[in-house]
Amino acid sequence: MADADAAQDAGLQPTFPVPSTPVQSPVSPPPVPAAPAAEPEAMSLVDHLTELRSRLVKSIVAVLVLAAIGFWRAGPIIDVLRQPIGDRPLISLSAGGLFFLYVKIALVFGVILGMPVILYQAWAFIAPGLTPEERRVVRPWVPIALLFFAIGIAVAWVVLPFALAFLFSFEGNGLTITLTVDNYFGFITTLFLAFGLTMQFPIVLYILSRVGIVTSQRLRTARRYVILGIAVFATVITPGGDLVSPTVLGLTMYLLFEISIFVIRRSGR
Repeated sequence: MADADAAQDAGLQPTFPVPSTPVQSPVSPPPVPAAPAAEPEAMSLVDHLTELRSRLVKSIVAVLVLAAIGFWRAGPIIDVLRQPIGDRPLISLSAGGLFFLYVKIALVFGVILGMPVILYQAWAFIAPGLTPEERRVVRPWVPIALLFFAIGIAVAWVVLPFALAFLFSFEGNGLTITLTVDNYFGFITTLFLAFGLTMQFPIVLYILSRVGIVTSQRLRTARRYVILGIAVFATVITPGGDLVSPTVLGLTMYLLFEISIFVIRRSGR
């Protein structure tokens, strides 16, 4: 007490503990959004050529593997393809004609059965150059293109007897047609590939419309020129010189063209 009185006498105020205020933790700043992933750098011309070579090599390997199977089974395949001509003989004008026939049959067999691999490799090469929206639009049409190719071959097989009947109808007056293996099987394989590839026509038009290159109005405006182009193309691409093949092919292409216009218009393009 004496000490407290002395302190008061000296003018000093007693000190009391001051309640401490709670220290607030610093507010953490809002998270910074992650920077968008950098887009891959554009490929150089050398990179594009290297990628193209890789895709071509894979396609060729697939075709050759399937062609080896086709060469092994070329006999039964030839028997099936001979059916439209019945008992008409086929002759070879060279010693190596039958060997090269087996090779041709094998290669066409490899291309037809290897079409899924060819379409996939083509898609894998083209897809990186498309936008995500374009890839989303085009991707479902890759398997549809394979289906249309098979439909084209089926149509060619149906047309083949009628085309041959038209050509054989000119026999008479001492004139006969002698078929060689080269001409006959060359006619068949060319017809198959022509119809199979032509069936990709509507798919190409639809994809071009989805990426904004063509519209239904533009296709309708160009209808006359398209009909002329179809007539010329069907005449040039079909072998044999008959009237049935180019007529059926031309009508098929025109029908697909009109269907394409309808589908594109319904899609709002």
